[in-house]
Amino acid sequence: MITDIAFFVYPVAEVARARRFYENQLGLKPGSNWENKWVEYEFPGGTFAITTMDEANRPALRGGVLAFEVKDLDAFVARLKAASVRLVSEVAETPVCRFAQIADPDGNELILHQRIS
Repeated sequence: MITDIAFFVYPVAEVARARRFYENQLGLKPGSNWENKWVEYEFPGGTFAITTMDEANRPALRGGVLAFEVKDLDAFVARLKAASVRLVSEVAETPVCRFAQIADPDGNELILHQRIS
């Protein structure tokens, strides 16, 4: 029986470049780091990792997409635009949330998500 999601992982071309994006632009704090080939970022309920060790998958081959919850979507998107982060889609709204899509330096798409309360 599956009880939880253990981790999400994105293959990246260069860990150093990906770390600059995830840590400097998105504000993630690194946790475990295995020889700068596998870096993990911990969240309540799961882990997001970046790696160059995944020989079967390459960056941005349109695989799974990760959604990060944010408190103030408009402010977060404005800050990323000012830093020239590639915006894949502008802010959109559904009955339950607001979201925008961005891309990391390898083209992996990420959703920035804000629940409507």
